[in-house]
Amino acid sequence: MTATDAQVRIIMREREKGQTQEQAAASANLSSRKTVAKYERLDKLPSELTQPRQYRTRANPFEEDWPTVEQMLEDAPSLEAKALFEWLCEQHPGRYRPGQLRTFQRHVSTWRALNQDRTAILEQVHRQGEVLQTDGTWLTELGVTIQGQPFKHLLIHSVLPYSNWEWGRIAQSESLAAIQLGLDSTIIKLGHVPKYHKTDNSSAATYSPGAKAQEGAKREYTDGYLQLLDHFGLEPKTTNLSSPQENGDVESSNGGIKRAIKQHLLLRGSRDFESIDGYETFLFDVMSRRNRSRQDRLAEELAVMKPVSTPPLSTSRQIRVRVTRNSLIRVDKNVYSVKTSLIGRWVKVRIHEWHLDVYYQTHFIESLPRLIGEKKHCVNYRHVIDSLLRKPGGFRDYRYRADLFPSLVFRRAWERLNEWQSPRKADLTYLRILRLAAREMESEVAVALEILLETPDRWNETDVEHLLQPEPIPVPQLACGPVHLEQYDALLSEVHRGA
Repeated sequence: MTATDAQVRIIMREREKGQTQEQAAASANLSSRKTVAKYERLDKLPSELTQPRQYRTRANPFEEDWPTVEQMLEDAPSLEAKALFEWLCEQHPGRYRPGQLRTFQRHVSTWRALNQDRTAILEQVHRQGEVLQTDGTWLTELGVTIQGQPFKHLLIHSVLPYSNWEWGRIAQSESLAAIQLGLDSTIIKLGHVPKYHKTDNSSAATYSPGAKAQEGAKREYTDGYLQLLDHFGLEPKTTNLSSPQENGDVESSNGGIKRAIKQHLLLRGSRDFESIDGYETFLFDVMSRRNRSRQDRLAEELAVMKPVSTPPLSTSRQIRVRVTRNSLIRVDKNVYSVKTSLIGRWVKVRIHEWHLDVYYQTHFIESLPRLIGEKKHCVNYRHVIDSLLRKPGGFRDYRYRADLFPSLVFRRAWERLNEWQSPRKADLTYLRILRLAAREMESEVAVALEILLETPDRWNETDVEHLLQPEPIPVPQLACGPVHLEQYDALLSEVHRGA
């Protein structure tokens, strides 16, 4: 009878207490004392008696093609087993079945374990207060929305490897301005400065010298990045090319912060936030909670770091631009519209991470959403609607016409008008509807268009306007009864008697 390691240990313990073989077998829930005698004689556990099997229990279905498979895996180590199996099926129709894919994947996995060397991760010794690692990690996958709209963003994430203390700020891209925002916020929160700041070889921090830099050539630091570090008294460090694992602590912490944010979103019961500031306050709370258990090791780091002695950097920059005759301004190679009264005038633009603030002299004009990239545009129909109504022929071929459809329902309305009317008449009708949206509530115009699009009858801007007019509130008519003056005389008599 076979026994488990646990049962044999019970047997040996009972025998050491002086129990008989029958008593020891009963204690271990074994039916025969012969089993006890067997393991006493061998003086080994059952697991120590098991010998690895050196033979196959069934024929290898891939034996005929395996030499070819091995050669292909050696020539292309990144080749996936599934793709290789599909190739084998194409080369030898009928030889293999789809159900053998899992078996083939196990064969490939075993071959790689025995023959394919990999680069080991070398765990590093971290010293207190020596380095701050920073990396950008996308959080869009969390499904966060701002007022119901999908929110594309990343976290500029900074970590002290010794204590794992972390902080970060959200941004639109891993730009130098975003790194400045994240680093400035982290240093202010920390109150101290380590010796080094370490990043990967992002274009915000490094660049390849020369027009045609050789592959693998050492990248140099950008002037803006060096000026940023010099402000705080930090020395730069980067990972080697194609070696993100050298920033392993922050890379590992990226996964941890994402899981923590996801769990707190589930506890919150909603992924929608009223504003970006509200969402960032939520993230600050998550990071503060994670940092509570790191205070002891953080204290060791703060003891050897320098206190902050420089003022915080401005999180925005300012430029001066001229409004073109198209009522547009160009900021960082992107186009924005402003109100037409500013045409030909110079305005100041303060560039923040998420928005632009436009000023004329000392007067604040408005905030605009900041665009990321190049050759993009943000034209507000409210700025140009009056100009378009004066020149409706310019609408159809307007370069930024796509921005003049605030939502899908407006585009559908214009397309429906195109089916019914001539191009000029359709454009003019749509522009008048757009003016209604500019003067009234855009959301109410959108609802009116939804209603009209459901009807088979033709409609125009007048029908939209009628739907926007509130229904008059009916005034109740009260019936007036006859007045009897004797009742008032009786009332006055009672008052005099009471006095």
